[in-house]
Amino acid sequence: MAVSPSSSAQQARQALADRLAELCRDAGLTGSDLAERCEWSRSKSSRIMNGRTPPSADDIRAWCRATGAEEHTEDLIASLRAAEGMWVDWRSMERAGLRRAQEARLPLYERTRWFRSYSSWLVPGLIQTYGYTEAVLRAVQRRRVPVDDVADAVAARMDRQRVLYEGRRRFAFLVEESVLHNGYGDEETQAEQLERLRSLADGELAHVSLGVVPSRLARSRMPVEGFWLYDKAQVNVELVSGYLTITQPSEIKAYADTFAELADTAAYGAKARALIAQALAPLL
Repeated sequence: MAVSPSSSAQQARQALADRLAELCRDAGLTGSDLAERCEWSRSKSSRIMNGRTPPSADDIRAWCRATGAEEHTEDLIASLRAAEGMWVDWRSMERAGLRRAQEARLPLYERTRWFRSYSSWLVPGLIQTYGYTEAVLRAVQRRRVPVDDVADAVAARMDRQRVLYEGRRRFAFLVEESVLHNGYGDEETQAEQLERLRSLADGELAHVSLGVVPSRLARSRMPVEGFWLYDKAQVNVELVSGYLTITQPSEIKAYADTFAELADTAAYGAKARALIAQALAPLL
């Protein structure tokens, strides 16, 4: 299980370790007894029980057999998979290509009613144009993905955009002003994307707000990593090394507070359109 900087993932791992330790105690076994029954070193059972080393699925099966608690095996393996899913490195997520990663997020999007997205480096996926998405995913594929399924991945992301028009949902997008100048694709692609942003700033969709955080010296909150808030239930963060899922309420609140602070400094409506127009002018 990959090490995550998030306490959500750390607490999930510790909860699993605590449950395994509890099964050991309930069976009247010491760590040494369990190690002997599983034919492990004593240090291995100790590391698992104390949360220092994550167990594998086979370790959990052996643990449950040794403690006479085999009826808990599948639930504990499910807990392991959930903890693993809180932090996924890009190599693991994209091993089979980019399409699957795009499709995997659709159920989350379909059950969410309040989306908040902050981006400091590119236009959020839900409001990307086809050409911009193709340029972004092509750049990702060339950098780190051996399988070329970019066309299918673009189609999956475009299909996901239907949540913008279905159901009673709210969307709040914040982008740094620098995002308007980060060119993906050719000039035509970038111009089309900026026109899309300008139409959203004009209020094309009443349930969608777009704010541009101006690049200026006197700002109270510096740019941070891009993140998505899904209702009040989950935060996802895309880091250089992987994809982080946050479910701890205190951490979710920290991101919600950050979003609110950034939103207070953002330009909307005519002011946002003016910033977009400045970025668009050299492309026309």
